Amino acid sequence: MENKGKSPDARPAAPPDYNAHVVPGPPGAAVPLPAGPPGGLPMGYYGPQQPTTFPYCPPAGGPHPIQYQPGRYPVSSQSAPIIWMPGPTPMPSCPPGLEYLTQLDNIHVLQHFDPVEMITRFETNNKYDIKNNLGQMVYIVNEDTDDFIRNAYRTLRPFVLRVTDVMGREIMTMQRPFRCTCCCFCCPSTRQELEVQCPPGVTVGFVTDHWNLCRAVYSIQNEKRETVLHVRGPCSTYGCGSDSVFEVKSLDGDSSIGSIVRKWNGLMSAMGNADHFDISFPVDLDVRMKAMIFGACFLIVSPSLLPHLAGSVLSDEKPCSRETVALRRDHVLSLRVTCFERV
Repeated sequence: MENKGKSPDARPAAPPDYNAHVVPGPPGAAVPLPAGPPGGLPMGYYGPQQPTTFPYCPPAGGPHPIQYQPGRYPVSSQSAPIIWMPGPTPMPSCPPGLEYLTQLDNIHVLQHFDPVEMITRFETNNKYDIKNNLGQMVYIVNEDTDDFIRNAYRTLRPFVLRVTDVMGREIMTMQRPFRCTCCCFCCPSTRQELEVQCPPGVTVGFVTDHWNLCRAVYSIQNEKRETVLHVRGPCSTYGCGSDSVFEVKSLDGDSSIGSIVRKWNGLMSAMGNADHFDISFPVDLDVRMKAMIFGACFLIVSPSLLPHLAGSVLSDEKPCSRETVALRRDHVLSLRVTCFERV
């Protein structure tokens, strides 16, 4: 009766025998099991310091370079290191930060190119690299303006440029106030003007734009607004297929002090989004006059009235409201995030 109450066990007592069709070979050498990673982690798990099968970068001191198969792998976001010009010794009669210019007779002004700005037409703050003939960084120039002012007034906007050195100190400030140049061409109060301060808060001089029917004319003035140098350029500040040369002349106009050359960079120059200036002056020129010639470059960078009107007519662009500026700014940020994720 007890046997009848129990359910029958469907599992066999032992697995059935199978005849293998593999002929066993001679015994081989024993292969040791692969050791796990350091730290006692189980196999298949990797610590933060241990590279995986496809590491992002080769380990330091590795004997063999790592070669990747074709495909998409993460790209290092580290930029190339910036090589700065060695800092000179401080000079008692030189404004702090301008000691670099005492050793130079030529500098290059390179504007950063932003493709997102060209696509979205949202004006961003301009940035410039100042380098010597050896390609060493001397200064970095950053524009400091408001989004609404920058996009509402475009090329006529007032701006502040801050010049910093290798230590991150702001050694120079350049300011251009707003001038309504569309009211009267020849009125002095409507011409563009740039104030140069070095150190910030101490005025060194002014660069003033003068109306001329045939060519671009500028004057460099000291802190008392006394003209000390003249700058004469071609009729158009934008050269078509060639460089635009602006000669720095003395007061009598007989002797040449230096030059500001706007380099032609092909498509970049045609779009007007990436300027390259080559500034030359005597190495023994007063360092304050070197700073003024350097500042005159940024008044030439700002397009005059004619390019501004031509761009507005061709593009049929209307003045931007604050809502339009906010929408364009959000569009620019989304595009930059998308480009960064794709890279």
